[in-house]
Amino acid sequence: MTNNEIIKKLRIALDLKELDIIEVFKLSGYEIKKSELSGIFRKRENKHFKECSDLVMNHFLNGYIIYKRGPKEANETSTEKMIATEPSTN
Repeated sequence: MTNNEIIKKLRIALDLKELDIIEVFKLSGYEIKKSELSGIFRKRENKHFKECSDLVMNHFLNGYIIYKRGPKEANETSTEKMIATEPSTN
């Protein structure tokens, strides 16, 4: 399965619209143009087809994590608070 097929299936499974996907990419620090995104979702035979590289897929997955969970710093602070409040076993 190619990255293009994976991202297409994720778009459907996660019910993401074009603007949602653009926002996901922005959260990972990657600016994607609508034309580039459109090319990723086209069939390989289409002259405007664009291969979804591993780097682009990585940006999408990292951006989706931030989209759903929030920025990494927020998660680290809550973990640090949990560790600080655990009772000592000594």
